[in-house]
Parts: sequence; C-alpha cells; structure tokens
Amino acid sequence: MNALLKLSKLIDTISEWIGKLSMWLVLAAVLISAGNAIMRKAFNIGSNAYLEVQWYLFAAVFMLGAAYVFLHNGHVRIDFIASRVSKRTNAIIDALGITVFLIPLCVILIDLSWPYFMRAYVSGEMSENAGGLIRWPAILLIPVGFSILLMQGLSELIKRIAFLTGARDEPFSYGHDKTAEEELAEELAAASQNNPQGTR
Repeated sequence: MNALLKLSKLIDTISEWIGKLSMWLVLAAVLISAGNAIMRKAFNIGSNAYLEVQWYLFAAVFMLGAAYVFLHNGHVRIDFIASRVSKRTNAIIDALGITVFLIPLCVILIDLSWPYFMRAYVSGEMSENAGGLIRWPAILLIPVGFSILLMQGLSELIKRIAFLTGARDEPFSYGHDKTAEEELAEELAAASQNNPQGTR
C-alpha cells in the first residue's frame, strides 16, 4: 500500500501542476477575447483564427482542469446524501463510482478519441472557416484530458482504499469548501432539530 500511496502522490503532483497551468490558460483566453473584441469594434478587424484560439483554450481549461478539480474534491456531489453519511460510507461510494463509472468511461473515451485525433493529424484537417486553424490540437485534448482524469481517478481510488483499510487518516487530499447552499441547508437542518414541532 505504501508503494501505491507514493504513486498516488506522484499523480497528485502532476495533476496539481497541470491544473495550475490551466489557470493561466484562462487568463490567455480572456486577453485574446478582449483583444479580439477591441480590434473588431475599434478597427473593424476580425479574425476567425483568434475566435478559434478562444475555444481551443476553453477546451484546454475544461479537459486539463478536470483532474485538478477531482484532486481538490471540488467535483459535483449529491450533497444531500454525502452530508448525511459518514466518511467511510462516502469513501465506499466514491470507490464504487470510480471503479464502475469513471475508469470505464475514461478508457472508452480515450479508445474512441485517439483514432479520431490520428485521422485529423494525418490528414491535416483544417477548420472550415476562412483563416481558421488546424483541428488536431483541439482534438488531441480529448484523449489527453481523459488520460489525466483516468490517472487522477486511480489516485483517488488508491486513497479511498487506503482510508478504508486504515492506511490513511483521510480519504481526500484536500477538503471541500462548503457552498452557501450547503451552509444554508445545514443551518435549516439544525434549526429543525432544535425545534422539531415548529413554531405555532
């Protein structure tokens, strides 16, 4: 288990680095979008290439940032259930979800998207828009993104199993900050427990 936890830590480090890189891509997308809008409005100069770079960057942030979100336990949960069960039960649910859904989904999508990328790369597929960009860099983000997510899924599975077997104190590497909705739900639940009959 120690060797697996070291592997998990290595994967976490990679996901952390890629996630922080993808944050800079958000800034790049904003600057390009703003520059494109200024050039179009002020000088009546437009470029399909700049427009496509924006959605390339958006795709990169989405695909490359998924593993980072998973690492930081920021993905969507059914909070109504998760907040009412123990850490152990949550770890079991997570382990089953990763094993039954996440890992197979990533493997299938990698398998389907790689030939698609190869066809686009070999053919030199270009955008249909005038002045558009080559397509394969954007298509490559699909297998790359799901490969990174698959690695992070394996890392999270290792951590859940380590927690369930007593080799780790916490099932997550990072806590999950409560949203305003979660805090409100907890306050309402506490109020209903303190006053089960309600006020008359």
